Amino acid sequence: MKENEIGSIIVDCAVELHRNLGPGLLETVYEVTLARTLERRGLAVQRQVAVPIEYQGETFSEGFRADLIVGDLVIVELKSIERVTPAHKKQLLTYLRLTGLKLGYLLNFGEALMRDGITRIINGSIEP
Repeated sequence: MKENEIGSIIVDCAVELHRNLGPGLLETVYEVTLARTLERRGLAVQRQVAVPIEYQGETFSEGFRADLIVGDLVIVELKSIERVTPAHKKQLLTYLRLTGLKLGYLLNFGEALMRDGITRIINGSIEP
């Protein structure tokens, strides 16, 4: 499966989850349930994945933790906040750059409508 196919499944599952649970719960609730929903759809999901920093041949483990990495190709960062800021988008772009992955989704379950809480971020270009 390619990034865009995985991304479509992620968005479908996020919308379904938001419809069933509603907005505004703690991020952990959405993380656990989204991971399980994606697994049921046949995708490999890793939770709270360490994203190390590599610089000039050295690796620094005090990097970051990505909420979800799906199919070893797509990073998903979850929020349950009133409004996404540029800093949140920069966080996801940082994860993409450090891992070399091309596609990420910032999903804000704090929005009244899930479609308003979906931000797709691309690092470089993705094959169709």
